[in-house]
Amino acid sequence: VVTRKHRRFIVSMPSTLVQRDQFRHKGSIRDLSAKGCRMESVISPFTGMQVTILLHVPGEMNPIKIENAAVRWCGSQGIGIEFLVVEEPEQARLGTFIKQLEKTAPAN
Repeated sequence: VVTRKHRRFIVSMPSTLVQRDQFRHKGSIRDLSAKGCRMESVISPFTGMQVTILLHVPGEMNPIKIENAAVRWCGSQGIGIEFLVVEEPEQARLGTFIKQLEKTAPAN
């Protein structure tokens, strides 16, 4: 059993994985926490790869942009991504969204 510092929420929301501002890969976030997410995508990035994640939050015009993230694992369950640094105001937006999930989404 993995002990986690941050509660994970089961979600289904569109996302975009960006590599070095060049490659954009559509995906779907399947679970989300304050410090990371699990994403389903057709690509198989390598562990340790630095990426930018765009979280397309339902009902919001602009995605939450997490510019400093890293791939921690990749496999049949998807891609595990750790948010290394989340700048303001994106941190506040992510926090607000997580608070909404705490009220509605089942924990994983």
